[in-house]
Amino acid sequence: MVLKAAKNAIIIFLLLGIVCGVGYPALVTVIAQKAFPEQANGSIVYKDGKPVGSRLIGQEWTQPKYFWGRPSAIPGGANNAMTSTSSNDGPTSPWLINKVRDRVAAQRKANPDAKGPVPQDLATTSASGLDPDITPEDALWQVERVAKARKMKKQDLEKLVHDMTEEPFLGFLGEERINVLALNMELDRRAEQIRQSEKSGKSGKRGKRR
Repeated sequence: MVLKAAKNAIIIFLLLGIVCGVGYPALVTVIAQKAFPEQANGSIVYKDGKPVGSRLIGQEWTQPKYFWGRPSAIPGGANNAMTSTSSNDGPTSPWLINKVRDRVAAQRKANPDAKGPVPQDLATTSASGLDPDITPEDALWQVERVAKARKMKKQDLEKLVHDMTEEPFLGFLGEERINVLALNMELDRRAEQIRQSEKSGKSGKRGKRR
């Protein structure tokens, strides 16, 4: 009786192991690869055939010519899922207060022409420290700096921010947001288009003079 019960238990264990440990994961993987191949593989973004990041993981942007995302509580951790995290400090923590003040000062220094207070998202970290998105207000606050660094028209950048704004999920869940990686990739593309257009215009003028 004991041996029979043990035998049945072993058989059930093996069957469940095969179904739950092999069959189910394999089925879900196949469905995901067929129905959502991009998402199933990490929503990787490519440029010139090379991966430059994921739409799901924030990166640390420091160059003036790019829009910046939310900071990480760990220095240099905004683009490293292995180290990035939030802090456990509460709103009365002296360390947190000083850190936020430092970030506000750094943003002010990097964006001297920006109008209004530093957006909260640009001075505080998220729970993961890996947020890939910012609000349209966060992006618009940085337009002056990016326009100056790129030598682009402010109006063109404001239109870009508007074009790249994603609506809340189902129209009411969450808030309007912009994926920072996608925004900066599109910024590079449009800046290159403008550069090529200006280059063609100059070449045309030289041809007419001849």
